[in-house]
Amino acid sequence: MKSSNMGRTRRRAAIVVAAAASAAVGATLLPAASASAADRQVDQRTRATFQRLADAVLTDRTDALVDRGQGTRKKPLTNGFSGHVRLSAALARSEGTALSSLETRRNRLAALGEKYGKADTAVTLNSTRLQGGKAEVEVTETTTLTYKKVRGDEPATTGFQAHHRLTFTADARGDWQLTGIRNTDPAAGVAVNQPTADATAKPSVSAMVATVAAADDTMPNAPRAALTRPAPANAKTLTGGAYDYKAMATYAEKYWSTYNPDYPNFNGHGAGGDCTNFVSQSLKAGGWKHAPGYVYDYTKWFGNAEIQSDSFVGVNEWSWFAQNSKRTKSLANVYQMDVGDVLQMDFDRDGSKDHTMIVTYRNAQGVPYLTYHSANTYRRSLASIISSEPNAWYYAYRT
Repeated sequence: MKSSNMGRTRRRAAIVVAAAASAAVGATLLPAASASAADRQVDQRTRATFQRLADAVLTDRTDALVDRGQGTRKKPLTNGFSGHVRLSAALARSEGTALSSLETRRNRLAALGEKYGKADTAVTLNSTRLQGGKAEVEVTETTTLTYKKVRGDEPATTGFQAHHRLTFTADARGDWQLTGIRNTDPAAGVAVNQPTADATAKPSVSAMVATVAAADDTMPNAPRAALTRPAPANAKTLTGGAYDYKAMATYAEKYWSTYNPDYPNFNGHGAGGDCTNFVSQSLKAGGWKHAPGYVYDYTKWFGNAEIQSDSFVGVNEWSWFAQNSKRTKSLANVYQMDVGDVLQMDFDRDGSKDHTMIVTYRNAQGVPYLTYHSANTYRRSLASIISSEPNAWYYAYRT
């Protein structure tokens, strides 16, 4: 999660209340009185069609990443929807552009030696909220992609969970058109099938010269890591040292799609997400010890079910603690990372880091695979992440 004052008791109480309220997923929220014809048509059958169309859109996106050979693009599933519930013409054009963008990403990954042999996407409808002639539909996407054995040492699969809000708009006849879809995860844009800017896009001048607006000059500023391959050798010993890096990876891969009840879950509660909280838990599982103290002091680090320091749950605060405590060393190149190392990203190059991930696998070719929360993701290759976010700034930490 991004920097925030999460240590306050009042804020934590609000999070608990929000978490309890979110347990009522699947309930459809309709007004007490429906006046329009469109309102009366949001019945169980219509909601089921909303879900199927959401599934079709997201499945089409995932399928665009699958290697099927030259000229064998599948016909989009969304083409099968018409009449009562369908894509709007504008969104159909937008999704067509998105699929072309994802196919370009697939080709870039293939050039790097990464291919997907098959994919599976499932969508769960969480809630439907009706507001006049619009219906807002919240869904959870669960996707698994199977790696093709191009080099032979790829992991079996990568997977993720993502959350989306779809907007359906009713016309005068009460027919529904899907007019909008957006990712609602705090770190939107890092799911493998989420369309993003093309790799050739140039960052703005203002973004390129952005600097950290630190609270004071004692905040250690991590150096950015290079993205070039091959990377200079920087071997890491995984066993026999102060930390158990395999235990870090095991913990992360156990809880990548779930949440350990021994800690709070900050995903979806407006506090920036659960990514750093999740990575801190993984580091703790591998031997990082608490440094108790004041929650707002970035030189302290601790977390349990009741209270967490800002450095345990905040992206920037974690970086400040990690460097100040000498528990980490910055790596010059992201491809030097190994199991248990941490990667952070600044999506918009504004000097404030946005996302934290941990390496849970590294193949013989030197490619790290990362696991993270928000959106919950398992063993996504570093090459794939960079392909999706080529203009972000990256920070690599040897733990």
